[in-house]
Amino acid sequence: MPVPKRVTAPPFNVLRCSHVVYTVTDLGRSRAYYEETIGLHVQDAGDKVAWLRGMEERGHHSLVLRQEGIARAERLGFKLASEDDLERAEHFFRARGLPCARVEVPYQGPTLHVTDPMGDPLEFFASMEQTERLLQQYGRYRGCHPQRLDHFNVFSRDVQGSVDFYAAIGFRLTEYTETDDDAPRIAAAWMHRKGTVHDVAFTNGRGPRLHHVAYLVPSAMHIIQLLDLMATTGWLSSIERGPGRHGISNAFFVYVRDPDGHRTEIYAGDYLTVDPDLEPIRWSISDPRRQTLWGMPAPRSWFEEGTPFRGVVPEEPVARFESVMAD
Repeated sequence: MPVPKRVTAPPFNVLRCSHVVYTVTDLGRSRAYYEETIGLHVQDAGDKVAWLRGMEERGHHSLVLRQEGIARAERLGFKLASEDDLERAEHFFRARGLPCARVEVPYQGPTLHVTDPMGDPLEFFASMEQTERLLQQYGRYRGCHPQRLDHFNVFSRDVQGSVDFYAAIGFRLTEYTETDDDAPRIAAAWMHRKGTVHDVAFTNGRGPRLHHVAYLVPSAMHIIQLLDLMATTGWLSSIERGPGRHGISNAFFVYVRDPDGHRTEIYAGDYLTVDPDLEPIRWSISDPRRQTLWGMPAPRSWFEEGTPFRGVVPEEPVARFESVMAD
């Protein structure tokens, strides 16, 4: 069966998605976009790097911007429960011959750089410098009031392979798109650790590439506020898709692109998935509501364009499906 069994005792304990590291070609312009338009808080900055976070986040950063000549995604960060879990993760990846190295990262404790079987570069850590609580400092809110980083969505050349691997390390499938033939195949999947719809989603396509990261906002009106702001401050052309509502995840959404084309979903909605007996929701690939419960159809760019990972050459997918992006 394409749907994997739930692993109740994973080899190491991933708590949640944590942060993304981008390279950008103009740090000043990118920082201004994320700080003044999106509304993230700049926690620290230097000449060639900035660390930002949402208003709910206590950790030092959920977005890192580094000045370089080429725009890419460097790493997708996940927080583990303990340093013992970091040791177990290192053993797990080394035992399978997957790239794995200990590194030093500013504002983080011991950190592990690994690569999953599809080629996605990941960063595991168990501790990050804690910061001042901003949640109720309403005078400091800007943009659309982003609360926290919610999830990653990546193009996978082999969605079934991605699902099987992440299920093996304890991620639970919440919703998925599947073909209707006699040998059904998963074309897109949403998986979580933190008890919401997803920490990471996989969509069939040329990969690995990053499709988007998502920030949670308090309400749908904050998305409308962002659209008004972008339309009147020179960012109208950066609105790629939305607003609308997905069938999968129930998210009220808009997708926007930063000055280098990195895509962010601004996201309201979602639901709890903490019950261990919660069965994943299946969507037929022929059901258009999975992509858009209501709203305008997505442009071609949304299906085809993504941010490359540093040093990774994307490959064509092992299977072809009709348009399957739903989040």
